[in-house]
Amino acid sequence: MHRIKVTFRVLVALIIGVILHYALPQHDIVRVVNTYQERQDLNDWTRIFWARPDDQSATLVNRDVQFIQTVKKKTFLLGFVPRDATEVMVYRNEDTGWSWPFYFKFDTASLQTEADDLRSTPEQPKWAVMTHYGWRNEYFSAFPNAIAIRPIDGPDARIIPWFNIFFFGFLIVASVFILAMWMQFRERSIDPLLDSAEHRYDEVSADIAQQKGRLTRWLGTWKKKS
Repeated sequence: MHRIKVTFRVLVALIIGVILHYALPQHDIVRVVNTYQERQDLNDWTRIFWARPDDQSATLVNRDVQFIQTVKKKTFLLGFVPRDATEVMVYRNEDTGWSWPFYFKFDTASLQTEADDLRSTPEQPKWAVMTHYGWRNEYFSAFPNAIAIRPIDGPDARIIPWFNIFFFGFLIVASVFILAMWMQFRERSIDPLLDSAEHRYDEVSADIAQQKGRLTRWLGTWKKKS
């Protein structure tokens, strides 16, 4: 039973971690290479990796999606430690609207224009910070969704994920507060009920044992007469 509980808790923690890693904002240092628009099919299970900004998207099997091609600085430890190497990264540019995850993004056209303005070459690079959520997976044709882009002075700029820091800080404080409330509720309400039920069970068990003893003694008197 203990192993089952531990396994269940680990699975829940992994699921929550995967959801948070997908949905929380991430920041990449990039150089924009090109922008383009392409029609994408949305008729299989990989549809979950695409935004649903309007009611029509729930019924359309394909639609035009804007993309931003970049060269991205590689990092270690989820983006906290930069590297000298670079890699290719392609972002989709879709409105999230009022749907999940709740970025309330409605400025796809403006973001595409900003990305166009930051296009550069290796000889005269323009570096920028791309804020996005989601994953890049070539097998599933999944692309991270760009949320915002802003220019920076160079590729060595230090990016501090303030939102994620405050989010996890709030999550820890909220978890401690909820745990304290649960412990207090359990101490005041549940534990007394359990103690009362246990006490009642002991009384019933003792009464049954007493009745059983009387029945045994009564049967013993009949055995003597026989």
